[in-house]
Amino acid sequence: MRTFRFEPDRGALDDLRERLDRVRWPDEVPGVGWGYGVPLARMKELVGHWRTGYDWDGALAELNAHDQYVTQIDGQDVHFLHVRSAREDALPLLITHGWPSSPVEYLDVIEPLARDFHLVIPSLPGYGLSGPTTETGWGSTRIAKAWLELMTRLGYERFGVQGGDWGTWISREVGVLAPERVAGMHGNGIICFPIGLPGELDGLSEVEQERMAFRERYLTDQYGYKLIQSARPQTFAYGMADSPVALLSWFASVYHEWSDEPIPDDRLLTTVMLYWLTNTAGSAARSFVETPDTDQDTSVEWELKPATVPTSVSVFPKDILRPIRRFAERDNAIVGWVEHERGGTFAALEQPAAYIEDVRAFFATLR
Repeated sequence: MRTFRFEPDRGALDDLRERLDRVRWPDEVPGVGWGYGVPLARMKELVGHWRTGYDWDGALAELNAHDQYVTQIDGQDVHFLHVRSAREDALPLLITHGWPSSPVEYLDVIEPLARDFHLVIPSLPGYGLSGPTTETGWGSTRIAKAWLELMTRLGYERFGVQGGDWGTWISREVGVLAPERVAGMHGNGIICFPIGLPGELDGLSEVEQERMAFRERYLTDQYGYKLIQSARPQTFAYGMADSPVALLSWFASVYHEWSDEPIPDDRLLTTVMLYWLTNTAGSAARSFVETPDTDQDTSVEWELKPATVPTSVSVFPKDILRPIRRFAERDNAIVGWVEHERGGTFAALEQPAAYIEDVRAFFATLR
């Protein structure tokens, strides 16, 4: 295990500026708005800010202000933030981001959470500062095993887990693999769905019916990002590796569709910078092939393993994970459930106060 500071090569930054200066814009059909993807005007706004307004040095200093480390686990470098609390009896908390994200998602909540928790916030294998994966097989189970090894190396035998998006699934998997070590699991949403049991859809509330309808809309209208990346991730990677504007547009589309309120442009750009400077958009895309840990199905609808760890779920209305409690309770030990009126997939960015309150309140019951 070694200490780490992100210090990108100056030549890479100069190359980025040159690429942004010579961007070739596509044409656009008038009047389609976001229906065809990120509007041209929005992309020009973002790229203009990236070129002349965005403070990369400030963003880098903010990231490097926290203790960071890299350790090799199962042949893969794993980068992580490790922020210890001044509180001696603090509970270690392992926080896992999803796609397309990074520990940057949690920069606004680290300081308040560190009053109560020893925070461990890794970059997923193949994502950003954990560098590209060098072999196949980095699905959710392998990552969960790596996380258990990471916490062992840090001396944390008992800890909590928290996650959003894919990080919710990985956090759950950690608890499935080692329930005796996991005090509790908190998720921004949770992956759950009907499985065809008689009567399981009877008596759904209006909100639950809308969530079922959203699931169908999501699979037909917003699922393209996964189908593209899980079908041919290597082909996809060439454009992401060569064009910072292509990478930005891909991420900007997702952050727009999965959020209730606009994510600050600077946070979006910092996340894009981490992927660009490490050239990991392609390796992150490979995770969509490997997530289910099977070569037969790349959908999220794989068989759930029962989870016994005490679990609390925060539901944000514009999250792509919009769970129905009865389905969540079928496969998980649900002890807490909070419905929010605002917020989306990136809760720590959009609704940091609500995120902090939910995490603190849940784990306070488990000490």
